[in-house]
Amino acid sequence: MGYELAIGDRSYSSWSLRGWLLFAKGGIAVTTHSGRLYCDDFTRLLSEFAPARLVPALRLPSGRVIGETLAIAETLAERHPEAGLWPDAPEARAVARWLASEMHAGFGALRNHCPMNLRVSYEECAPPAAVLEDLARIEALWAMAQAEFGAEGPWLFGARCSVADIFFAPVAARIAGYNLPVGAAAQAYVSTWLADADFRAWRAEGAEEGPDQPFYKRDWPTRPWPDPLA
Repeated sequence: MGYELAIGDRSYSSWSLRGWLLFAKGGIAVTTHSGRLYCDDFTRLLSEFAPARLVPALRLPSGRVIGETLAIAETLAERHPEAGLWPDAPEARAVARWLASEMHAGFGALRNHCPMNLRVSYEECAPPAAVLEDLARIEALWAMAQAEFGAEGPWLFGARCSVADIFFAPVAARIAGYNLPVGAAAQAYVSTWLADADFRAWRAEGAEEGPDQPFYKRDWPTRPWPDPLA
């Protein structure tokens, strides 16, 4: 038995996106099991991956279930060092772990005002001051990583996508989806994600999964989804 990953709606579940990207970017095979959020289907999915309480949840080949995306990332990095999920250099790896951990635990204002929605892009979302503060912090972290470790680009730590990048992928989606104000360097990083083949495949699959989730609807004017490859 191989790896099995429980995920929610691809269009909306930011942590599911992170969990799946760990496998996609690491070149690690996985079977996904999905459940639709906010209904009995999601309860059914979690019952199959007990005692995990959230998605993503990973079932190892042994049958052991692992919850929490950071734990999944470290488990895969340990089991598959050839996947290069963390930067090779010790200091770069330490900073990448810092960024992933801060993303895992923080930026609540951005999460609450702009829940990930890969099906729509808004012209304006009236971000409050707390969201702008989160964006400024994110831009500072991205700029630090790229200046000190990412000279080869286009990712935060160079030419290879790392766990830190994966943890910020839904932030890039939020910036695109809600037309959030960021500088040119941050926008270029967002475009890297929007052009990424794995991200695009995930988004395309999500568009086919079913009707829109009412929870994510916002009464703001919309625009076409930004596509750097168009």
